[in-house]
Amino acid sequence: MRRTFNVVRLQLINKGTFVWYPLIILAAAVVISVLIYALIPVDTPKYGGGGQAPLWYFFAVGMSAMTLTFPFSQAMSITRREFFFGTMLTAILASALMGVLFLIGGGIEIATNGYGVNGYMFYLPWLWDAGPGGAFIAFFALALFFFVIGFTGATIYKSWGQLVLLIVGIGLTLILVALVFLATRLELWPHVGAAINDLGALGLALWMLLITAVFTGVSFLAFRRTIP
Repeated sequence: MRRTFNVVRLQLINKGTFVWYPLIILAAAVVISVLIYALIPVDTPKYGGGGQAPLWYFFAVGMSAMTLTFPFSQAMSITRREFFFGTMLTAILASALMGVLFLIGGGIEIATNGYGVNGYMFYLPWLWDAGPGGAFIAFFALALFFFVIGFTGATIYKSWGQLVLLIVGIGLTLILVALVFLATRLELWPHVGAAINDLGALGLALWMLLITAVFTGVSFLAFRRTIP
């Protein structure tokens, strides 16, 4: 465990990647969103997705955690297993931090009536229906999902090369298109919408955590063949 925590420290040597850059992106998204809300001449609540900006950045963080830090770790005699679990622990901690920040942002929006312009990017009613705990899990799951997707893609690339990564990407895209095709041809969209509504944000977040666990397992298996 000590060596695993050393990997966490290794990943956080450049705090900009995991801490400062997401905070800068988040602050910029807040400022830009508030300015846009102020330009909209309506009194009804205004909702936006600007808060997702740092979550998408976690995709790039996952890739850099693999491609930039892994070769350096091998020069320090860190085993692949230690690096993998240490990196995933770092991702969990960073995702939890994002979840806490989103809760704080939601509290600020409630206290200030949407920054004084009735605009919201953290306190989205559908995400908060299950309470602060449910909202935290939703934001945490999104950040961790994007990180693991980026990390898994980088792992496949470092293990088998660009061609295999391209094939995997095309294959996943074809599966998604096939599912959309079936749902359209069989007129299942009303049922899909009802299922999503029944699950709510918390239910979807839990399913996302399950999918994240599957991708984590795939990246762990591929990691054994990774070339520094």
